[in-house]
Amino acid sequence: MRTPRRAARIVILSPNGSVFLFRENNTEVGIHWLPPGGGIDPGETPEECVVRELREETGWTDLAPQRLLCTWEHDFTHSGIPVRQHEHIYVTTGPDRAPSTETPQAYWQWLDPERLARLGEPVWPPKLAELLSVPAPRAPVHLGLLR
Repeated sequence: MRTPRRAARIVILSPNGSVFLFRENNTEVGIHWLPPGGGIDPGETPEECVVRELREETGWTDLAPQRLLCTWEHDFTHSGIPVRQHEHIYVTTGPDRAPSTETPQAYWQWLDPERLARLGEPVWPPKLAELLSVPAPRAPVHLGLLR
């Protein structure tokens, strides 16, 4: 049985269409790329979570979510606990810049759309390159449980 966990992430798009992502190595799922974000604290909305996480992980305080891109669920182990994580993925635009924190939490990079599409390593959420390559949908895309 997996413990439910709620999380939110924010995809930052630069003016030239590049996407800001972290590259992480989880012992269970291995290397993967993902936007800033994390677990939603009790009493916190997904939007509040992404603003807080963005500040904690990058030092940026001048960006806010513009729209909900998608939701998805996935199973993995977080802090030694098997979880089924439900994620809200938001999108915003921002300048192409480095994190302003003293020690960024992980390796990061701005990836242009072509590089993102042919990365060759898993990206969370899956299908991110596809979701960003089409005009903004009227409603968020619900990807469901992906393994």
